[in-house]
Amino acid sequence: MKRLFGNTGGLKAGDLRKLENICRRRIPPEFLVTFQILRDICQLSRRTRRQIGLLINRRGRVTHVIVGTHQRIVIPDISEYRSAPGRLRGLRCVHTHLNDELLSEDDLADLSLLTLDMMVAVAVDDSGEPHRIQVAHILPDRSNHTPYRFIQFKTPHHLDIGCLEIIIALENEIARKHAAVHIDPEKERAILIHITRDSREQGLLSLAELKSLVHTSGLDVVGTEIIRQRADASRPLGLGTLQSLSISVLQKSATLVVFNQELKPSQMRAITDHLDMKVIDRTQLILDIFAQRAQSKEGKLQVELAQLKYLLPRLIKKNTAMSRLTGGIGGEGLVRPNWSSTEGGCESGLHCWKKICCRSENREISSGPSGREKVYR
Repeated sequence: MKRLFGNTGGLKAGDLRKLENICRRRIPPEFLVTFQILRDICQLSRRTRRQIGLLINRRGRVTHVIVGTHQRIVIPDISEYRSAPGRLRGLRCVHTHLNDELLSEDDLADLSLLTLDMMVAVAVDDSGEPHRIQVAHILPDRSNHTPYRFIQFKTPHHLDIGCLEIIIALENEIARKHAAVHIDPEKERAILIHITRDSREQGLLSLAELKSLVHTSGLDVVGTEIIRQRADASRPLGLGTLQSLSISVLQKSATLVVFNQELKPSQMRAITDHLDMKVIDRTQLILDIFAQRAQSKEGKLQVELAQLKYLLPRLIKKNTAMSRLTGGIGGEGLVRPNWSSTEGGCESGLHCWKKICCRSENREISSGPSGREKVYR
């Protein structure tokens, strides 16, 4: 399995071998990272003039070695390490900085949006030795007006900080705060978002209406937010707002984000590309309610046809926005197991449902005086 990612072009064969060898080394669970591994990546980083990062799981195994540019690293897809509600990702990131700087805004954005266990920045001096180390992790609440806790080390020789115990304690504290709120564990927990430039009073009225719809659909509301800005044509939320929203989702153990506006396909993708969370908008919520309330066969067909039409332009690989359409909030709706959540599968299902609906209408029209249906084959 590939473990070396990023800007590896132009590296010498010896440096590539050293990076690959790091993947085979283990780190004791109480250590943030061992001094020897830290020293090796610092020397490689100074020699190649590129930032180098490690993703380490809770067993102390290096799952990814990332080679970046002089300014930053880009964390690859880690969707296989999907975090559960109220839980962290199970990975911590340790990476080098070449300009004697500590954690940057990009680092904190990765920490919050990816819900990493910890983010570690190591300043490398001119001789390729680790100089200063700064660690950040997400706090269980925001009582201190900051979502992060920072720890700084002036020496890299004492990194046995009880790393695994700290991470488990953080998750237990989040779980304890979640248990203090009386919420049905069988229901999904939603955060409601309203983007507006109107007054706060009008925003609260609109959110109250959305909250009524959410309760009708069988969800629990764990938080509401009014964001006062004009929604951009392609990105309705800025990066800072997405960071704050991601931390709120973690702290409140939410499983779903509901937007009060109808989101365009490009807007939905822009959100779910940064927020590893199920996201729906007002239209999708209403369709799910109709799917739960439909009684007749024809009504269920019409609702599923509407859901398929809504789904088709929003399909994209590795996008969590579609996970709510695979059965609706109450398990109703798109239930055909042989229709995959791909554009071809959706088009096939849409064509099939149109034929079924047309056939159902023909049956109604062709019913004779005796009340019997003439079935056309």
